[in-house]
Amino acid sequence: MIAKTAFAALPIFLAVLAVPAQAETVGCVTTAWKLLGANHKVCVESLHDPKIPGVTCHVSQARTGGISGSLGLAQDPSQFSLACRQTGPITLPDKLPKEATIFTEDTSVLFKETRVIRMWDAANRTLVYLAISRKLIEGAPANSISTVPVMPWGGR
Repeated sequence: MIAKTAFAALPIFLAVLAVPAQAETVGCVTTAWKLLGANHKVCVESLHDPKIPGVTCHVSQARTGGISGSLGLAQDPSQFSLACRQTGPITLPDKLPKEATIFTEDTSVLFKETRVIRMWDAANRTLVYLAISRKLIEGAPANSISTVPVMPWGGR
């Protein structure tokens, strides 16, 4: 039974390894003070699309504090927001997949993550970024969306 569970999780583990985007923390704001352990907070992270130069996304996400949060054992709530913008010239690769995961971040010790997926809307020449919360077993409907139209940069 354990071997089957390990093999079932293997595609998710490999997908996480294949995602090269790294987020940088912009800052955090306390939302609730905790007597013991870290405070509850909302943190903002920036990330660059690893395959599309010229696009930067910012993700804000609630972080659970307290003792369990300080120890890394808390499950963060599925509360986040996403904004993506053109921050330089956009260079599209020759073959752009219709959908690709550009970022994942664990939000609990076991099987919950926030994922940012890029979609290509060819008809409107628009990059669509979707942030979702994923649970390995039951899933979660929390999501946020942002779009970046592919346009010339700098008035060209």
